[in-house]
Amino acid sequence: MLALQATTNGTSGNQTFGITTGTLGCKKTKFVMNERAEEFVAANMDQLSTEIAMGSGETLDRLAELLDVDDRATFSASLQANYDKIYTSKNVQMADVLDNISTTAL
Repeated sequence: MLALQATTNGTSGNQTFGITTGTLGCKKTKFVMNERAEEFVAANMDQLSTEIAMGSGETLDRLAELLDVDDRATFSASLQANYDKIYTSKNVQMADVLDNISTTAL
């Protein structure tokens, strides 16, 4: 049964169409989270925290690039304004930081 569902979803394009257009109850995310962004945030948590607090920096610019953000100034300002919502504790994990960025930026 799973093979039939996967084949049907893959050939009819309903899932892709739904995500792209926002129909079928699918929601588009603000950013394309990818493995490179996850690895980058994990490797640069402290520097990223500092630059988000300042509202600018090379690490923050690189994150915007990895997330395919066009308006980097607005992105950086939004992250700075929501710093406490992104870095919720000293022990915050990379996945939480990315989730918080996706819900607070832009």
